[in-house]
Amino acid sequence: MHYKTQIEAARQGILTDQIKLVAKKENRPAEWIREGVANGTIAIPANVHHQSLSAEGIGDGLKTKINVNLGISGDAKNYDLEMNKVKMAVKMGAESIMDLSNYGKTHEFREKLIDYSPAMIGTVPMYDAIGYLEKDLLKMTADDFLRVVEAHAKEGVDFMTIHAGINRRAIEGFKRSGRRMNIVSRGGSLLFAWMEMTGNENPFFEHYDDVLEILHEHDAVISIGDSLRPGCLDDSTDAGQIGELIEIGYLTERAWKAGVQVLVEGPGHMAIDEIAANMKLQKRLCHNAPFYVLGPLVTDIAPGYDHITSAIGGAIAASNGANFLCYVTPAEHLRLPNLDDVRDGIIAAKIAAHAADIANKLPGARDQDNRMADARQKLDWNAMFKEAMDPEKARRYYESVPLAQKHTCSMCGKMCAVRTTNKILSGEKVVFCDENGKCD
Repeated sequence: MHYKTQIEAARQGILTDQIKLVAKKENRPAEWIREGVANGTIAIPANVHHQSLSAEGIGDGLKTKINVNLGISGDAKNYDLEMNKVKMAVKMGAESIMDLSNYGKTHEFREKLIDYSPAMIGTVPMYDAIGYLEKDLLKMTADDFLRVVEAHAKEGVDFMTIHAGINRRAIEGFKRSGRRMNIVSRGGSLLFAWMEMTGNENPFFEHYDDVLEILHEHDAVISIGDSLRPGCLDDSTDAGQIGELIEIGYLTERAWKAGVQVLVEGPGHMAIDEIAANMKLQKRLCHNAPFYVLGPLVTDIAPGYDHITSAIGGAIAASNGANFLCYVTPAEHLRLPNLDDVRDGIIAAKIAAHAADIANKLPGARDQDNRMADARQKLDWNAMFKEAMDPEKARRYYESVPLAQKHTCSMCGKMCAVRTTNKILSGEKVVFCDENGKCD
């Protein structure tokens, strides 16, 4: 049998090495994973050129995955810092890293990133186009855009955000909607500007078959970007967002037909009471393709704390159908994140993902929580640190205050509820004062 992509192999009944690895990681039968890949509800981004990859599955019935954004900008050109962020993301267990570099020649950085990273790698070729081609936006042609997609595919990028859904029909809906924030997608805004300046159709939509042919050749996944995602609460679930989503559903089916795996990208900023309905709407319109969301951020007024607003929305989204969370750092809307921001963003996204996995009752999702509860019941601090999502921070906090009472923490000391209950259940007395009546 001949196949070039994971979805083609799955349709032929073949258990690829990547399918077997995902099954092992997910505590699922390999045949169950294969069926999900075959029908498109599971995607395994695994470019044939990414030799260091440890494959992960994204989709229904699997653990919620998280993505870490990083990359060079015109105002922050420290490649060593960005590589340190990569190493931190890998160490902390992020399953995906997106290189969003948009300045200069990024090929060398991306080459090192793909060579090093066991996490899947994503890009947005539109961001790289101006630097890669050394052309201004207005002078670019459809062929130019396709050249950048092909270059990223050849380098080993596992999935690419392609903003193919913002076609002429979607733009008409956007213009009618009278948005408060207009377009906040960087790639979407660039394509919108190019279309308006040239009068042409979106090249990724007009030449979609050519895009799919490139991705198919290297088994790269298309992540269909949501150019019209809401950038504030007031723009969520409007005609622009839903109109583009309808186009994305059409493009999803075309990609599957061409033997290309699909991720679908979603909002954005959104009030809590709209999230569940949006997840179900996406699954319906996009035929249960894996859903990748940025947040959603549940309020617009917390710059400096948007990792929290994102984690709240992400947990709700992933417990209602989203499969893949893009982390948001405290620096969102303010600056390129530093290492501390990246750490905080990863932890917030991991909390959201794990909380959703528990709510979705995935196999083994509560095991670590149960081990933590057992360690706390025994007041076994080393075991607690081992189970903590961020062991270094947990230990640092615990050890930051000298303790008068062994095994307790500085919050309760001798009055620790667990200590008190353990003593009573073991037949001991609970004593707080010495024989002279001195009480600590």
